[in-house]
Amino acid sequence: MTGTPDWEKANNTYLTASLAWLTSRLDALTPRHPDPGEGSVPDRTSAPDRPPAEPPRRGETGERRARDHSAGPPPADGADIGELEVAREAAAEVGEGTAPPALVQVAGRLGLSDFERDVLLLCVAPAIEPRVGGLIAAAQGDPGATAPTFALALRLFDDARWDALSPERGLRFWRLVEPVGAGARPLVTVPLRADDRIVDLVRGLNRLDERLAELVEHRPDPAAGLDLPPSSRAVADALVGAALTETPDGRFPVIQLLGGDEQSRELVAVRAMARFNRDLYHLPVDALAGAGADVDLVARLWQRDSLLLPNALLLDATDADPGGAVVQRFLSHVGGLVLLATREVWPITGRATSVIDVTRPSPAEQAEVWAVATGLALEGAPRALAGQFRLSVPAIHRIATALRPTLGPRPAEEAGVADGEGPERLWAACRASARPRLEALAQRTVPRAEWDELVLPEEQTSLLRQLVAHVRHQATVFSTWGFGERGTRGNGVTALFSGPSGTGKTFATEVLARELGLDLYRVDLSAVVNKYIGETEKNLRRVFDAAEDGGALLLFDEADALFGRRSEVRDSHDRYANIEVSYLLQRMEAYEGVAVLATNLRAALDPAFLRRLRFVVDFPLPAHAERRRLWSAAFPPAAPLGELDLDALVELPVTGAAVQAIALGAAFLAAGDGEPIGTRTVLRAARMEFRKLGLPLTVPNGERVRR
Repeated sequence: MTGTPDWEKANNTYLTASLAWLTSRLDALTPRHPDPGEGSVPDRTSAPDRPPAEPPRRGETGERRARDHSAGPPPADGADIGELEVAREAAAEVGEGTAPPALVQVAGRLGLSDFERDVLLLCVAPAIEPRVGGLIAAAQGDPGATAPTFALALRLFDDARWDALSPERGLRFWRLVEPVGAGARPLVTVPLRADDRIVDLVRGLNRLDERLAELVEHRPDPAAGLDLPPSSRAVADALVGAALTETPDGRFPVIQLLGGDEQSRELVAVRAMARFNRDLYHLPVDALAGAGADVDLVARLWQRDSLLLPNALLLDATDADPGGAVVQRFLSHVGGLVLLATREVWPITGRATSVIDVTRPSPAEQAEVWAVATGLALEGAPRALAGQFRLSVPAIHRIATALRPTLGPRPAEEAGVADGEGPERLWAACRASARPRLEALAQRTVPRAEWDELVLPEEQTSLLRQLVAHVRHQATVFSTWGFGERGTRGNGVTALFSGPSGTGKTFATEVLARELGLDLYRVDLSAVVNKYIGETEKNLRRVFDAAEDGGALLLFDEADALFGRRSEVRDSHDRYANIEVSYLLQRMEAYEGVAVLATNLRAALDPAFLRRLRFVVDFPLPAHAERRRLWSAAFPPAAPLGELDLDALVELPVTGAAVQAIALGAAFLAAGDGEPIGTRTVLRAARMEFRKLGLPLTVPNGERVRR
């Protein structure tokens, strides 16, 4: 149905002719009382009342009515019903290229007979032409009954059928008309009310049903103007092919779109549905479940609107449990094109189904999209962005559109701006876009630590720099050089940092995050681990999925609590604990981002994890040379220092974290004494720190301090 001026004119012409025809039929059916001045009142005791006149049947002419005086008085205003019928049918014949009138289209698309179409017109008419309500009341002999009944329709129209008011026939199946206040009354005598959506449609206003509009959201093309990458185009083609597949029940199959990338799913769905000239609407499962007992009504209304507009539905069950009763009931009743967004295949009973995997474009494809969207050279920022961030085409389009004005040539007044500012803005925007939504499962930290603050032996420092190189060049190695095609495992960079507490594991993670330009998320194991079966796996899946876009570095501190060894199964607790570890093994293997596991107890980890980690870095206790560097950098430049005997302090067996704690404690002691920070003050703070840890301390003068 279209809203062009030519169509609106044709629809109004047809509606006017139909209302005139209906008005004349109602008027002809209305009993007429003689004027008191024309003669005496007939003797009602001697002869029965003449029944109300029957309107002429379709095709009767004025000449036939003139011969048949029993047909009653002529139509109102002298109009001939037969001529009005001809005029109405002529108005339905629109010119080439113009769609039929709305009422004709409704009847055709919803399979209504001529009689059912006329009944619908009768129910719609009072809302369009108020005068019709009075004629309906007069025809039914009840001044207050302005809504028609089925009994009136049976008398009024040709080819009347009793089954037209059956729940299985179009009028009630599609909720076009509804009986109002039936109670114990016979259904044929109950007033019929036309659905507001259908009233508007007959007038020429075709829009989504208000009851549906509260549940669904229209999805426009999220990357208009950008071509689909080859992999996404192949998915869209597969979706179109699945929709064209014939099914035994004649309905479209339910097409399951598998994957966790919501934006990529919607893009291919919008593009595929555009080939069917259908708009895509998004319906979350939570909203559907909120409909409660009205799920059947939602399914019926959606199926009706998919025929009248037409539309396609994307039912989002990404985070729902497979096989949910509400979704199953909805899918069993709904018709039209329905796409089910989910992470894994759902068992759907009673419906044909197709399964299509939807993934993000490859890094090479993402680089091409970045180059087109930004206008930058492929070998520059596009490749760097695609190498780090795994963003969908809509996300790339949104970021590039927002920053495109800042990426071109600089005006004269900005000549001093660094050439790399545009790419840096792109990187920051990607980092913000890929920022995971982890809420209570992890704490975000903005990394500030730098390489020159990290004190480690050369071997460990070299491993950390290699880790950075792996992250930065993974797109080149896996995509451009083809190494990614040789394996099915994830291409993420994962590492284990092991060593005693305070040796710099967390600090090194901050250095890596700052160097790579990523946010650091420290996973809260107390929030992730759940005593209820399956909840820990769900939380872990949320963590990994959220971080996989590439904008974050995950830190699992005290990882031995989560990645511990699998044990012999003695009870159900052992069995489910082993299931959690097995899930972690699989998820770590498939992970595409950057993650660090930190532990003080390397031996407590399941050995299977070590094989799946790219790097294992041991953090030893600081040797003499490392302790000197730690003490040399322990105090800020602004701190008031007295005489410090570094040779004496270096002899203290402390870690980097302990050095920082002692330096801070010495600063507060010196501030309280009103003196500069000296060796004696530092040693006093050291004694306090060692007492706290329950360790003995031998100071340079040989004094031994115990707890």
